[in-house]
Amino acid sequence: MVRCGARQHTLHLNLLTIYMNNLYEQDFNLWRESIIEQIKEHRFNDIDWEHLLLELEDMGKAEKRSFMSNLTILIAHLLKLTVQSDAPEMMKQSWYSSVTEHRFRVKKDLEENPSFKNYITEIISKAYADGRKLAIKESKNAKLKVRKPSQEEYPLDCPFLLEQLLDEDFYGDSD
Repeated sequence: MVRCGARQHTLHLNLLTIYMNNLYEQDFNLWRESIIEQIKEHRFNDIDWEHLLLELEDMGKAEKRSFMSNLTILIAHLLKLTVQSDAPEMMKQSWYSSVTEHRFRVKKDLEENPSFKNYITEIISKAYADGRKLAIKESKNAKLKVRKPSQEEYPLDCPFLLEQLLDEDFYGDSD
């Protein structure tokens, strides 16, 4: 009799695993809601741990990608304000707005994820390299008879301190 109960329990777990795998593939939102319900009800044996771990890992990667992207754009537009300080005010206003927006996002991420303070020191050189490439590429596409700076005008090493990147009053130019 114990054996039969154990067999039924194993069958139940196997069917549940198949169901959760299918649910994950066919209706992610319903799968997510099911996982939340299972956790709230302390039904830990029913949880699709494999997919849950994948999602948690992906969630962390997505957060870091977003953080990196915002830092890269912040740096790119600070560079443009620095290197192209002679650009028309209309263009510079767009860069100022972008710096403000992306700095806000970076600071918000740091506030919501304090561990990113360690991460930012790891990625700042990569974000600078990417931001430099972006600024150079955008500058090459400049229109309206705007001076197109040479690649050499963009420093190879980040000219900004972390404190400057996060300083709400710093815009890289002398204005």
